[in-house]
Amino acid sequence: MVRARRRFGQHFLEPAWVQKLVDAIAPQATDSFIEIGPGRGAITAPLAARAGRIVAIEVDRDLAQALTHRGLKGVSVVTADVLDVDLLQIADSIVAAQPESSAPSLRVVGNLPYNISSPILFRLLAASTSGRFEDATLMLQYEVAERLTAKPGTGEYGVLTLSTAIWADVTTLLNLPPGAFRPMPKVRSSVVRLAFRPPPTSVTRPELLVPIVRSVFTQRRKTLANALAPFASARGLSAQALLAAAGIDGIRRPETLSLEEFARVTSAVASAGPASDVSPT
Repeated sequence: MVRARRRFGQHFLEPAWVQKLVDAIAPQATDSFIEIGPGRGAITAPLAARAGRIVAIEVDRDLAQALTHRGLKGVSVVTADVLDVDLLQIADSIVAAQPESSAPSLRVVGNLPYNISSPILFRLLAASTSGRFEDATLMLQYEVAERLTAKPGTGEYGVLTLSTAIWADVTTLLNLPPGAFRPMPKVRSSVVRLAFRPPPTSVTRPELLVPIVRSVFTQRRKTLANALAPFASARGLSAQALLAAAGIDGIRRPETLSLEEFARVTSAVASAGPASDVSPT
């Protein structure tokens, strides 16, 4: 049996918890999955028994080889770092392999390495904008899950919260103690579901909203007017004028604004002039 490797952040789920996780995923025969970090295949095997095709992305060559040799029906293994693969290309390959009369439901599942969970989440959010994916059920460090579900005015609320809220509804499905894994991590874990959807109607320019959020949260302890000033001045705009147009008090802190309020600031920026240097999630 291949041992867990610290450099890959590997922690393998104990059998008693595997069934709970698979039941929470609730796979259907019409579902196809991209699995991130299958490890020894603890989740892969029961998923394969209940779902359609699975493309498993595993960075550890030994684990990828061992999983391939198991010959699980409908499972193909990609040996790569998930941050280096094209998720949309994999999605297209899954769809292309299906009969024309059958459109598979594309889903994502993963026990994410905790040291790179945020970059993976941002990659998934970017891929979700294509509309190809239904949801993602992910194992995360408890504190990261808290950031996904945080409310305005809390310390956990920030860029990840808002970027996710643009494209998905988040639900916490399970909370797991360190003893649910071998080797035991030093942190608690949570399983969350991101149900992907189009942005709320108030969010008309997500490609502009996210850079604004990133900019102001680099100075989250400042007043909103001061935190927004660098972004605004770089575009020849006044932060105070933008906030007045959005109907938001500039003495508030960035972490107190809801997604809808950030959308109003974004609309004010878009109305004031052409936006530049913006990027998607």
